[in-house]
Amino acid sequence: MPFITIEGPDNLSKETKAKLISELTKAASQVLNIPINAFSVIIKENNPDNIGVGGTPLSELHKK
Repeated sequence: MPFITIEGPDNLSKETKAKLISELTKAASQVLNIPINAFSVIIKENNPDNIGVGGTPLSELHKK
């Protein structure tokens, strides 16, 4: 069973997550020629306070 894991912000709506799961699954199924029902998708939500770029938390970078 193939897994697709994506990490993103923690503010995605339920509708956005559903669309992301659907579209990622369709694309992977077409490219890999594996049935859609074989895929599992995991969305890992990350708080911007918990991610840093260049030594600065993302929450601070987005304020600028």
